[in-house]
Amino acid sequence: MKNSAHILLVEDDLSLGFLLTEFLESEGLEVKLCRDGESGLATFRRGSFDLCILDVMMPKMDGFTLAKHLRQEDPEIPFLFLTARSLKNDKLRGFELGAEDYVTKPFDEEELLCRIRVMLRRHAETAAAKQTPAPERFAIGDYAFDYSRQELSWGAETWRMTEKENEVLRLLCLHQNQILRRDEAVEKIYGKRDYFLGRSFDVFISRLRKLLQNDPRISIDNVFRVGFILNVKE
Repeated sequence: MKNSAHILLVEDDLSLGFLLTEFLESEGLEVKLCRDGESGLATFRRGSFDLCILDVMMPKMDGFTLAKHLRQEDPEIPFLFLTARSLKNDKLRGFELGAEDYVTKPFDEEELLCRIRVMLRRHAETAAAKQTPAPERFAIGDYAFDYSRQELSWGAETWRMTEKENEVLRLLCLHQNQILRRDEAVEKIYGKRDYFLGRSFDVFISRLRKLLQNDPRISIDNVFRVGFILNVKE
């Protein structure tokens, strides 16, 4: 991880925002602090950031809405939610939006820093892997999946995959007609094993089932308490 990574921190509690900014900058990170979702989005559009930290409950635009806009601006920007809300549904919603972590206040600054570094390192490794000259393409029945371009095609139709959908489908393809263990897949994609991340993973499986439904020879089957199998009949 480069020490000069740029962090966008959107937090309406300015006391916490200033303290966290000071701490992260003391650790070699560059931090831009915004106090509401609208200013956070405007700042993101003007600058270049490696990671975003978003509070959920904010004036003008909440963190979930801001996350949707950030994904539209840059589908690959990593972000985490920093919030006092610890409800199960909120966590699931956050992960479904593409968050890589969900940190509940109060939190330990050193632990947060560790999570930030893991996210930055994982994102850098993913970006480096995508620069590999040889693209990874897969035939799934009548579908064509181009991992390097994040594209799934069926006849004249082509869908652009999100980063997480792309990673999940690639793992399924690498284990075609074999069991893909949920816990191992979650760890490869998110960097750790977690119940809520596992639920988020299941959401991506449901989306992929819908995308692949045009070919009746293809199915993504559950293996109870173990994982999934991408079955492709000859």
